[in-house]
Amino acid sequence: MNAPILVRFWPGLLPYFTVLDAMREFTSQRDADTPDQMWILQHPPVVTLGRNADAADVLDPGPIPVIRSDRGGKVTYHGPGQWVVYLLIDLPRMGINVRTLTTAMEQSVIRLLQRRGIEAHARRDAPGVYVGNAKIASLGLRIQRGRSYHGLSLNTEMDLSPFQRIHPCGMANLAVTQVHDLCPDWPSHDVAEALMAELSVSLDRPLKKGGA
Repeated sequence: MNAPILVRFWPGLLPYFTVLDAMREFTSQRDADTPDQMWILQHPPVVTLGRNADAADVLDPGPIPVIRSDRGGKVTYHGPGQWVVYLLIDLPRMGINVRTLTTAMEQSVIRLLQRRGIEAHARRDAPGVYVGNAKIASLGLRIQRGRSYHGLSLNTEMDLSPFQRIHPCGMANLAVTQVHDLCPDWPSHDVAEALMAELSVSLDRPLKKGGA
């Protein structure tokens, strides 16, 4: 059996820099035997710019902090009610590459939504998951010595208005949506649990729950 991935559910709202520093430390200190992990959590309001971001895509952040990140991708927003999953994976040990991991994340969200009758799709020209023309999940990774960090965010039950302060993923007039608007009777925590189960299937790895 493939070694399990340790899943850590972090309570509350964790500042972006706190988690970024923790991911960097974990990735720099891990060795060939360190178990892979997935962290699932929520952030307080923050706009993050990936390595390919154009600062002009931040239109009017107002009181929301703007942070330069080392993930791939462009600009996005994180906030309460959005689940963020950080994947701390040793890619060579798992026998996959970054494209495989990206596809696994996208397909996990697509299957998650399909199980509730929501048709979703990925786009080759713009990574992420979409329902119609509206984006519901964003992706961004960093690979260091074959080990990934960062991951995906799923709009679940949140205030979507801050997305109007940016060009999400560098795309002007890109609509966004969320799970709650499409399936209002689906509790947020159940969405998180189901998402982790789908990631387990996509990565062909069992999950082991750990503490925060």
